[in-house]
Amino acid sequence: MTAGAHAGLIDLAAADLGGRALIANDEFFAPKENLLKPGRGVAAPDKYTSHGWWMDGWETRRRRTPGHDWCIIRLGTRGVIRAVTVDTNHFKGNHPAACSLDGAIIMRQIAPARLARLRHVWMELLPTTPLEGHAENHFEIGNDTLVSHLRLNIYPDGGVARLRIWGEARPDWRKLAKDKRPIDLAAALHGGAPLRSSDEFFGRPDRLIMPGRPVNMGDGWQTRRRRGPGHDWVILRLGARGVIETIEVDTTHFKGNFPEGFTLEACDAPAVSSRDAPGDGTSWWEVLPRTPLKAHRRHRFRTATPRAATHVRFNI
Repeated sequence: MTAGAHAGLIDLAAADLGGRALIANDEFFAPKENLLKPGRGVAAPDKYTSHGWWMDGWETRRRRTPGHDWCIIRLGTRGVIRAVTVDTNHFKGNHPAACSLDGAIIMRQIAPARLARLRHVWMELLPTTPLEGHAENHFEIGNDTLVSHLRLNIYPDGGVARLRIWGEARPDWRKLAKDKRPIDLAAALHGGAPLRSSDEFFGRPDRLIMPGRPVNMGDGWQTRRRRGPGHDWVILRLGARGVIETIEVDTTHFKGNFPEGFTLEACDAPAVSSRDAPGDGTSWWEVLPRTPLKAHRRHRFRTATPRAATHVRFNI
């Protein structure tokens, strides 16, 4: 059963969650926006631009003066950071020697150029730490501070393929509550996260709770073809304890490989740690019985007896 180092965490900086690379002091060889794209970055050894070898990442020119290079990132949603992956995939002789990470909570719109000049708002999340080239450099963050923006510092220059900011989203629930419309309790933007799943061979379950409509078949959770008994499932932590009234199951782009049907179970376990799945003794109840699904369709279902829950188990 999959769990992994990032169970219960979401990449808060991911572009498809709304993360944006706002400004960098240099992006001569490769643009800052690449840092937050999906995947690990690819190699194209025979591809060149007018500035030199094309690289799938953020890469600065060779520094000839004192100092270091940096990039400021706005997270897709504010949250608490638990870990960071600085991926230097395919950067071998041109990766930075080290990096550090600063965080800030900024509640209002500030122009990127002005944001770059601010000094007092930043606090250190990761001290200057050596990096390896062509590797996923993973660092734990021991800080419970709420942040909305990050500054990635690289020493003295070089290239990084991807930046992953693993954390727990902490939305402003008072602000959300003012809107009288229903709230998607499982949404990654609202603090939802996958905790465990039976299989994620073709697609990760965090794709289930990302904002927006799916763009292709790769933008979803897909398991390998089951040849034995049983069924596949994923346990999701809801962003907040709440009453489930409506369920949406979207099979868009899944035409020959959508599930025949599903059931949805829920439990109310507020004492369980945010990164742990409810244990074997947990009492689950059926939110929806086995229900057929159709290909390439957005399904919506109403619950018969709404109850408060903290977790759901989606069985396919």
